[in-house]
Amino acid sequence: MTTDHIVAADREQAVTEEVLASFDATPDPRLREVMHSLVRHLHAFARDVRLSEREWETAIEFLTRAGHITDEHRQEFILLSDVLGLSMLTVAINEPSAPGATESTVFGPFFVDTAPEVPLGGDIARGASGIRCYVSGQVRSVTGEPIDGARIEVWEADQDGFYDVQYPDGRSAGRGWLRSGENGEYRFWSVLPAPYPIPHDGPVGDLLAATARGPMRPAHLHFMVTASGFRTLITHIFVAGDPYLGCDAVFGVKQDLVVEAIHHLDGPAPDGSHPETGWASIAFDLILATHDGR
Repeated sequence: MTTDHIVAADREQAVTEEVLASFDATPDPRLREVMHSLVRHLHAFARDVRLSEREWETAIEFLTRAGHITDEHRQEFILLSDVLGLSMLTVAINEPSAPGATESTVFGPFFVDTAPEVPLGGDIARGASGIRCYVSGQVRSVTGEPIDGARIEVWEADQDGFYDVQYPDGRSAGRGWLRSGENGEYRFWSVLPAPYPIPHDGPVGDLLAATARGPMRPAHLHFMVTASGFRTLITHIFVAGDPYLGCDAVFGVKQDLVVEAIHHLDGPAPDGSHPETGWASIAFDLILATHDGR
């Protein structure tokens, strides 16, 4: 290494050390730890790729565009976290090590906390387009006890690949919440999940295009399950045979979450009804871990 290189390296390290020192008096020890690590890794990245000023400006412009396109219906920063795998890495870091518990996956950007309540066996589709689908299973602990009264939030895209919040008419469709029954059972009608692209008309889409990556997600149904004494479960179930299972744009697929959708030409359905057209059914149990990971 030449003298010039040594001087340049010392100058760069001096910048990092000065920034690190600026956080030394942070009262919260966890925040201090996080900021120190963030600065070290961020500065190391810039040195590693020899970041140019134009590249830095491009990155700022990219983040600015992500902020401008984000609103109450679209969260571009969650999309960015998802396509970089940071969302799934955070899930992996925080997932309980409880053998038998349903695996977690990404939350996604389309959850809303004002979904309507539906009765056990009710219909969350509420006009969403697609093949009618009967979803059922049991909520229980990893030791097999049924969990009654668990709150089960469900949301999905319609057959055209759009969530209700992506439509301009304020509809609420393809989402709802219900309580598990006294034996932990749950059941509801919806529509068969379909594959769809994540929003790719913004900066995240530009990033995917520039890196020759696709925007598609395999067909899936979102769940968030909460119950007293148990860790909140955020997961999907994926439809077996979907062509995008091996190239999910947000890396959310786990093999244990892939389930068969059974197609039926006519009734009767499990609830005794007789759908007029063909329908599908999916069975999947939701296994919760306790707060201490068991």
